[in-house]
Amino acid sequence: MLKPTGSTQDRRLFAIGIVLTTYIFFALCDTAAKWMVLSGIPPLQVAFGRYIVQFAFMLGLALPESGLGAFRSSRGLALTVRGFLLLGMTALNFTSLLYLPLTLTATIMFTIPLMITALSVPMLGEKVGWRRWVAILVGFAGIIVIVQPWGAQFHWAVFLSLACSFSGALYYIMTRKLAGKESALTMQLYVGAVGAIALLPFVITSWVWPDSIFMWIVFLSVGVAAMTGHQIAITAHRYAPASVLAPFGYTQIVWMALSSWLIFAEPPDMWMFVGTPIVAASGLYIWLRERELAKSVAMRASPSATDQVLAEEPGK
Repeated sequence: MLKPTGSTQDRRLFAIGIVLTTYIFFALCDTAAKWMVLSGIPPLQVAFGRYIVQFAFMLGLALPESGLGAFRSSRGLALTVRGFLLLGMTALNFTSLLYLPLTLTATIMFTIPLMITALSVPMLGEKVGWRRWVAILVGFAGIIVIVQPWGAQFHWAVFLSLACSFSGALYYIMTRKLAGKESALTMQLYVGAVGAIALLPFVITSWVWPDSIFMWIVFLSVGVAAMTGHQIAITAHRYAPASVLAPFGYTQIVWMALSSWLIFAEPPDMWMFVGTPIVAASGLYIWLRERELAKSVAMRASPSATDQVLAEEPGK
């Protein structure tokens, strides 16, 4: 396993380097999923493949160490709800891929940070100032620019993609609530188990066999790519804080655009070039604002906090 060198700066550069590959794997996951659903494989079956691969892998890791004890938790209900939220996100995303270009679904995914910020008020009791509320509204205005709801090209599947983002925002809020209270292994096991078990009845009644070895490879690669991307992301966050890594998530649109153009012959249109920077800029502003507020709280909490904050800055 690759390990970073010793300094703080080197650890952060290592984390940034590997987290960039995370978004390549996520783009591969969506590309393989779109290929499968366009080939006639039901979206829920593709989602089942994604979860059964993850569940089998995580179970293989858990059994030698702690056996089925890895499933034991006093927060089983919360973990199950979190699993269903991610399942909803996956199923809605894979279904929307049947109708929408990868670039559009990826851009709508960028509304997740905006939704998290809005939902943090009622669900986490956090305060959101007027600047971030304006950023949220501007971000959704960017989505309206992209989807052109008044135009002839508008497709109802946009609502599936927005519902996917909403489910994703709830999933990340649940993750924030459980962070530090449950092990990563237990959280991953529940995600895989909930997805595989919940989808199994639907898959059995409508199973479509992939008709070639290549299609089997693509089918299994959905789960492998998703699982690999998540594992790399977890590793990256061990060596750098989320505040450093978050902005690099926007690189995923590059890989999605290339895949959409080269594989599915769906190049971005003019409105995509106009609206995507608006959505991305809104998310980045919220990230910068929250980072600034976190520093302000840290400085008020301790006389020496200023030195600590400076020490955490890259290059300081």
